[in-house]
Amino acid sequence: MTAPTPVSRATLKRLPLYLHVLEGLERQGQDHVSCTFIAGKFDFGAIQVRKDLEVTGVRGTARLGFKVTDLIRAIKVFLGWHNVQDAFLVGAGNMGKALLGYKDFESYGLNIVAVFDADPRKVGTKIFNKEVMPVAKMPALAKRMHINIGIVTVSAESAQSVVDAMVAAGIRAIWNFAPASLEIPEGIILENARLTQSLAVLSNKLTHVLNGDIKE
Repeated sequence: MTAPTPVSRATLKRLPLYLHVLEGLERQGQDHVSCTFIAGKFDFGAIQVRKDLEVTGVRGTARLGFKVTDLIRAIKVFLGWHNVQDAFLVGAGNMGKALLGYKDFESYGLNIVAVFDADPRKVGTKIFNKEVMPVAKMPALAKRMHINIGIVTVSAESAQSVVDAMVAAGIRAIWNFAPASLEIPEGIILENARLTQSLAVLSNKLTHVLNGDIKE
């Protein structure tokens, strides 16, 4: 069997941007779209868009471009968003509440089915109709329910122990929102959501705009 072609992180980050544009076109009833049109919504060219879309295996046609519905499905299948994966969230603080309240996750293949916290004051309360359970119950439930995705929204000090418990419970992919450098064994997927990095880019660009170095 031929090994899959590696896909860059940059391409993986751009595909959801294209999907957002395509879903808007679908709602408007547009049948086809060109790479040039998609590229016009962003700061990169049509050639880059075409290269990114090639990884999904979908092919456009001369003059017409890509069929919008086919391209939406191809991107979702490639990203694994066509099948919903159940996930556990540990950390019922502000970030955890925000993620639990985000209604569109299921459209992107993620269903947070349970939330856990170590604070006895939070245990037993409900967040968006989900009861907060003791974090000590998480490993056994994860094993029993065959959970593959764990979301970490605890403090930096608690993050490693939570991740260790998730790994021991058989969770294979971890989405980390804690500001901590985590150690994971080989074979476990770790994706760090670095909000400070996005803020740094935003702040830097705003500074240059306000200083007149670049135009908005």
